[in-house]
Amino acid sequence: MPHFDHHIFVCINRRPDDDPKGCCAAKGSEAIRVFFKNELKRLGLKGKVRANAAGCLDQCHRGPTVVIYPEAVWYQVKTTEDAAEIVNRHILHGEIVERLLMKD
Repeated sequence: MPHFDHHIFVCINRRPDDDPKGCCAAKGSEAIRVFFKNELKRLGLKGKVRANAAGCLDQCHRGPTVVIYPEAVWYQVKTTEDAAEIVNRHILHGEIVERLLMKD
């Protein structure tokens, strides 16, 4: 089985517009997932790091939600700039991006 150094899951769940929980897709998560995929490819990390679409991660009210394994680090990623920072600091340099951590 293939082994990835990191596995990035981006919630792209879509709920009806009137759902009180909201949804990650309405907050731009699909573009964030595309950015992660393209950036990983650009950096030559295909096969080492994978970015996948995820269904609901049950944090829609905080989203867009991103979780990275094997560390099980949960991020609130609002922009592609946030995603770029995660790739640079977390994926490339092993540093948790504290300002983007999902709060309890």
